[in-house]
Amino acid sequence: MIMVEGPKGKLSLEVPKGIDVILSDRTVEVKRASDGRIERSYHGLVRTLVANMVKGVSSGFAKSLEISGVGYRAEVGGNTLKLIIGFSAPVEYPIPEGIQIKVDKLVNIAVSGIDKQLVGRVAAEIRSLKKPEPYKGKGIKYAGEQIRRKVGKSVGA
Repeated sequence: MIMVEGPKGKLSLEVPKGIDVILSDRTVEVKRASDGRIERSYHGLVRTLVANMVKGVSSGFAKSLEISGVGYRAEVGGNTLKLIIGFSAPVEYPIPEGIQIKVDKLVNIAVSGIDKQLVGRVAAEIRSLKKPEPYKGKGIKYAGEQIRRKVGKSVGA
């Protein structure tokens, strides 16, 4: 079990069999017991997960989402995110523990936290509530994401 603690919080990870994690004067070294296929794949995975844990507890992770569409907006109330995205009733998304959500100008959503996997999952779940559609581009998209637009029906002739 690896525990990483920093100014933003603490995270833990269970290390799979065949992988050893060695802490020596401010460096973390990941070693594997053999050169088997599974041990090699776990070696890279554990190294990346430990690096993400260290970065998360020191500086944190963030994802930005944008809402586009006439009348579409978002607001945070307590521990729920309320989205008005073209359905008959507002959609309420419960904010998981360890995640902070900020809404700027009613259309920009910033998801942040110390766990990279959780931040990405929450951002993906919010986006999946109303994916951007290809004809007018209305919906929730990642900041900077390019939506492939389609041409609508042609009338006449």
